[in-house]
Amino acid sequence: MSNVETEPVEVRCGTAVDDTAADPTPRVEVLTPRDVPLGGPRAMTVRRTLPQRARTLIGAWCFADHYGPDDVSRTGGMDVAPHPHTGLQTVSWLFSGEIEHRDSLGSHAFVRPGELNLMTGGYGISHSEVSTPRTTVLHGVQLWVALPEEHRAAPRDFRHYVPEPVHTDGAEISVFLGSLAGSASPVPTFTPLLGAEIVLAPGAAVTLAVDPGFEHGLLVDQGAVRVADVVLNPAELGYVHPGPRTLTLTNESDGAARTVLLGGTPFEEEIVMWWNFIGRNHEDIVRAREEWQNSSDRFGAVEGYPGDRLPAPVLPHATITPRRNPPRH
Repeated sequence: MSNVETEPVEVRCGTAVDDTAADPTPRVEVLTPRDVPLGGPRAMTVRRTLPQRARTLIGAWCFADHYGPDDVSRTGGMDVAPHPHTGLQTVSWLFSGEIEHRDSLGSHAFVRPGELNLMTGGYGISHSEVSTPRTTVLHGVQLWVALPEEHRAAPRDFRHYVPEPVHTDGAEISVFLGSLAGSASPVPTFTPLLGAEIVLAPGAAVTLAVDPGFEHGLLVDQGAVRVADVVLNPAELGYVHPGPRTLTLTNESDGAARTVLLGGTPFEEEIVMWWNFIGRNHEDIVRAREEWQNSSDRFGAVEGYPGDRLPAPVLPHATITPRRNPPRH
């Protein structure tokens, strides 16, 4: 998915070095989203929890949009014209509906519930995303992963994977990246990562062994879920500092609760993120925007989309300034 804001916030981010020992007690911070319309008066609105002022990265996860359940007969659904990406991977995960994906690799695929679609932008790629006529309700998450310096010019790539759900302690767990609860995704990542959908039965509690070197983010889609002494409500993202070796998730609601658990080792590199580009400095962004506007070969071409490409927004009249995660204590 593109960030189609006409005045996207410029973000320069990095993390402080942490030399503390592992802490067995989870420390949870609640991150609330902001609503972002995806263009136009009837546009679908997404809830964006990353990046924000309180936190810009969780591991290498640098962008999280949560949308739906969206009645496409009312909003028109998703129709994002060809747009570029650099220095990142896009991760698409649906709860309901279907999205048609086309990219400049020549990939033509469908994003469906419970199926991972991961696209590596590297030095440059472009793609389009359109909800299909079969879709009545669109509901899911769109996530971005920042690529580390040594891999940010990685070749364009597209991966599709359907995880087999694991059932334990009243929970159904679908691991789409990394490993959890005895399940491991075969999809390679450039930094240590975790991505999993966890559905909890009413009143269920599950204790999961996690990597103490990871920081985690639990995004609640439906229900109310307790992590340590904090209850997270729908659309909230709970940030868990590195240290704990287990996480206990408890469904405090009468119905099923659905969450997405993200994790990864703290991303120590400083990055600049603007619109759909990730670079290391302001000049990287200026160059990427210029090449997209000039239709350079860097991003290739998307075949089969019935319309024009998205133009890049106007750059701010200032050098992008740093924005960092709070220091880890």
